Amino acid sequence: MAKRFFISGRVQGVGYRYFALNTAEQLGIAGYAKNLPDGRVEVYAVGTAEQLRAFAQQLRRGPQFAAVTDVDEIDAEFLPASSSGFSVN
Repeated sequence: MAKRFFISGRVQGVGYRYFALNTAEQLGIAGYAKNLPDGRVEVYAVGTAEQLRAFAQQLRRGPQFAAVTDVDEIDAEFLPASSSGFSVN
């Protein structure tokens, strides 16, 4: 399965993408996290339904200095190039 998450709030400049990276590595999720020009963070994630549920829960929490106000979650197309490892862009 693949999902895209769009995280809003105070999520840039607080280590959010590296939080997503560490969490993805712990859960065995592939994909990426990147800052968007509008202040949100986009996360693309590939994993099982159970892995993605656990990942979404952590994304809603965020790192210590973040203030997540909203997480939009949508089903995404599987991108083979993003199916191994997790990167921060």
